[in-house]
Amino acid sequence: MEELLQELVNVLVVIVEACGAAVIIVGAVWAFLLFLWVGLRDRSTRAFVPVRLTLGRFLALGLEFQLAADILKTAVAPSWEEIGQLAAIAAIRTALNYFLGKEIAEERRQIGEDGDDSSGDPTDHRRTGRTV
Repeated sequence: MEELLQELVNVLVVIVEACGAAVIIVGAVWAFLLFLWVGLRDRSTRAFVPVRLTLGRFLALGLEFQLAADILKTAVAPSWEEIGQLAAIAAIRTALNYFLGKEIAEERRQIGEDGDDSSGDPTDHRRTGRTV
């Protein structure tokens, strides 16, 4: 019974890892296309902040999937060595996610501050009060 459960978990691990990789790949392609679009329209440094935020969100979600896969790997009768490896991987990925989240929050704050000035984009609907 334990062997069947282990095989099922191994299949789930591959699926969850593939989902995490897919999220990261889709995010990288999306951010690259957004980067090209923004780069053609506006070359200011501030214009690229939303691109970084977009990529950061995808990376954070992809890391969560990868961590879930690591947890699944040790779900069935883990050894102490596997638990130690999981703890190290979880700590590293959690730290990466934490700092990525902090950076995303900082970028959002800067966008909020930049959106308050009157020299902004006239099509910025937050500033003009118009809704889309």
